[in-house]
Amino acid sequence: MSGDPEQEYFADGMVEEIITALSRIRWLFVIARNSSFTYKGQAVDVKRVGRELGVRYVLEGSVRKAGGRVRITALLIDALSGTHLWADRFDGSLEDVFELQDKVAASVAGVIEPALQAAETQRSAGRPTDDLTAYDLYPRAAAMFLSSATKIPEALRLLEKAIERDRHYGPALAWAAVCCVRLRMDGRSEDLEADSRKGADFARRALQVAGDDPGILTNATKALAYFGEDIGAMIALVDHALALHPSFARGWYISGILRHWAGQPNVSIEHIEASLRLSPRAHANSVAPQVIGANHFLSLRFDQGVPKLLLAIQYDPNYPPSYRWLAACYAHLGCLDEARNIVKRLRGITHLVVPSHSHLRNPEQRELLLSGLRVAAGEAE
Repeated sequence: MSGDPEQEYFADGMVEEIITALSRIRWLFVIARNSSFTYKGQAVDVKRVGRELGVRYVLEGSVRKAGGRVRITALLIDALSGTHLWADRFDGSLEDVFELQDKVAASVAGVIEPALQAAETQRSAGRPTDDLTAYDLYPRAAAMFLSSATKIPEALRLLEKAIERDRHYGPALAWAAVCCVRLRMDGRSEDLEADSRKGADFARRALQVAGDDPGILTNATKALAYFGEDIGAMIALVDHALALHPSFARGWYISGILRHWAGQPNVSIEHIEASLRLSPRAHANSVAPQVIGANHFLSLRFDQGVPKLLLAIQYDPNYPPSYRWLAACYAHLGCLDEARNIVKRLRGITHLVVPSHSHLRNPEQRELLLSGLRVAAGEAE
């Protein structure tokens, strides 16, 4: 937008970087550079672009340079309806052009993926229920899972129906495995051993068909790690997925969870925060404050853990782990009245107040949590 033709190379390079980053998202069909560049410099109708290229979504934007600074804007549009789905801007220094291009491309790819998933889920949810296919069932269940802890049993039922229709449907298998994790973790499982066996089976079957799909890999490894598989091996699988797809926000989120379970609280916080930077509006990140608060707890920063855990409860008041970690925080701070009150609220959503937390691999950290919970629960009796 500077009007300087010599700066055109920068804008072209930015477009190429973003196209490359988006192309790494396996479930997206991304138009190549040559076709996209035919619209360069034109005032075009997005609906016409969609028809001519055969795409449903269009990403457009601009680059404005002034001195040593640059501002990049990006806008994601539904090409059928013309609806604006997402918009943002990025400001940076030109001291390292290539580093800035990488940063913007990764950010755009990381934000666009959940935005498109949300749009596709919304489209799917509006279809007639009598015409549902395995594909229809899967995004409906995923959206249900991310909306509230109370909807996870129903999400699992939908995913199991999808798996009945296609026993090799990797995304449905992986999310079904995560549902089984949450049923146990939340205290909503009617048969702990059966759900553990079922969840591990779903996860192993998902890995068999995962290939390099980051969503399947990360969800399956989270489930297997929770059900007792070697945590180091599961972390290696997540690292592999992130090496292939560095803009995958949920991958960083699950990597943070695995590091939390492995007893690496500071690394866990770094990875959770990387997830939030890539996808600040994603529903999955409503649990992020709970994980960060729990990591502060494990690092004996109880006073820093409390506000994060209170925020997590605001995001989802039906998610039991937030209450458990918060009650333990209060107990170790000596705030027994507050701890007692949190346990009372916890009992209102689950009977399971002091679970084993065997997924926490460090025994000293596990005992730190359990001792605080026992104090809080004992005071609540």
